Amino acid sequence: MNKVKNKMKKSQIKSIKAREILDSKGRPTIEVVLTTNLGKFLAALPSGTSRGKYEAMEKPAKIAIKNVNQIICPKLKGKDPSRQKEIDEFLIKLDNTKNKSYLGANAILGVSIAVCRAGAKDMNLSLWQWLAFLSHQKPRLPIPSILMIEGGLHGRGVEIQEFMVAPEADTFKERFQTGKKIYQRLRIILKKKFGSSGVVLGQEGAFTPKIEKTEKVLDLLLEAIGEEDKSSSSPTEALAEVKKESEALFDFAAARVNETAAKEKVKIILDAAASSFFKKNRYHLEGKIFDRKKLLDFYLKLCQKYPILAIEDPFSQEDWQGWKKISSKFKVQSSKFLIIGDDLTVTNPKRIELAHKNKTSNAVIIKPNQIGTVTETIEAAKLAKSFGWKIMVSHRAGETKDDFISDLAVGLGADFIKAGAPSREERMVKYNRLVRIEEELCQN
Repeated sequence: MNKVKNKMKKSQIKSIKAREILDSKGRPTIEVVLTTNLGKFLAALPSGTSRGKYEAMEKPAKIAIKNVNQIICPKLKGKDPSRQKEIDEFLIKLDNTKNKSYLGANAILGVSIAVCRAGAKDMNLSLWQWLAFLSHQKPRLPIPSILMIEGGLHGRGVEIQEFMVAPEADTFKERFQTGKKIYQRLRIILKKKFGSSGVVLGQEGAFTPKIEKTEKVLDLLLEAIGEEDKSSSSPTEALAEVKKESEALFDFAAARVNETAAKEKVKIILDAAASSFFKKNRYHLEGKIFDRKKLLDFYLKLCQKYPILAIEDPFSQEDWQGWKKISSKFKVQSSKFLIIGDDLTVTNPKRIELAHKNKTSNAVIIKPNQIGTVTETIEAAKLAKSFGWKIMVSHRAGETKDDFISDLAVGLGADFIKAGAPSREERMVKYNRLVRIEEELCQN
């Protein structure tokens, strides 16, 4: 990347204009159009359903648009878009609040991402290459964590919010194709068992069957992972048959189900989003009330029975003791099992530092709109990496057709990405972009 170091000034910001568009949930959000003499550069902002208490504050779309057009635009005219950190720091200072509450994280981030795209063009680099340069990370393709079933605030049944699969393969494209096949198998299974109500789609394009038990959801997911021959009994049916014959053989049957998933080299990742079912210092799950010990036992049982690789937000963002207990129990400081912070850490370096100090986790979700600028997003990811944590770049529930997070994941050298189910266009553009980036990487 010598051409970055020897860059000659080629462009300046000529104008910035924000306008209102609708996200995938039909809610108003903002799109920013930044113009330089090299062209127009767009950024369309998503929004979340399950929002962490400590996330940067968004403004209503109309106010954010006004702030971009009337406050930010005049201040940035004539600036060099390749000065990403300088511009982001200027925006933070212009806002001058702890949580972006003056201008709005959506207004600031829209401009920051558009600047990043303009900077990449100015350097004649792909966006992922420019992000790798800005972050000083070695680019690589992340493992897709592909959403299959939605619950919690996204669904109609079980409280666990997301059931995802992480296939193993040599290439990103192969991993994604495996996930797509599992999704298609799951559709057939759910339609057969529950009729049309079983294949109603949720906010992020996954299925939302009315199932109250987490284990039943996982059994169906394993059936989709392992189903090779529709004429033979499914792993779930085999488990039930053996359990009827003898309780003593139950462990053997559970192991058989796990072996089926292992043969496919597919692991399961859960997003508990526990803050959403945490009320009055207790966890309300499957019609029962759990204290932190009982909830920990609940997770342990799931992980003993199913090929679970990671749990995101297993406890509330306020329950530090719960986080400490599960991280200690799973020995996450030395194990490959992942306890992932999202609402707890909110892509904020200060929160990540606090989580590390308290030994709560060994992985973190990275969402740019939780913090508000590209530079702060990079800093959060780099800090987590310095602790040896894994990185998962993530979409939001209310998405747009902007594919910035795909380039971000590659540029950060992220371990995982989650962008929803392999169905709706606003999710598929992220996965399709990663397939194209993989082709670019192979050509270099």
